[in-house]
Amino acid sequence: MRINYHDRKFKVVSNSENGELSENQIFVYQQKGNVLTCNYGNTNILSGHILGIVNDDDSIDISYHQINVAHELKTGICHSIPEILPSGKIKINETWKWTSGDFSEGFTTLEEE
Repeated sequence: MRINYHDRKFKVVSNSENGELSENQIFVYQQKGNVLTCNYGNTNILSGHILGIVNDDDSIDISYHQINVAHELKTGICHSIPEILPSGKIKINETWKWTSGDFSEGFTTLEEE
């Protein structure tokens, strides 16, 4: 199956403790060809940006950077694996790693709204 992520909205349903996303975070993905982008922000993040490549298996390899409320610039990488739910909506399981700060790793789950 070929997923097109363009204009799809995803909300955070779970996140590792070392992550900065809150459960009120919404991502609205934009996709052109296999290039995925997203600008985001929430109560914990003043500004963030995602740049990713959608692979042939619909997984996404992402690089991201963000400025948190402490005015720290944080960067990271992420591999996202989609799952189609019985409702037809998409669940995304993300394994990520900070490439700045403590270089720790984590896991985030997103679900399509």
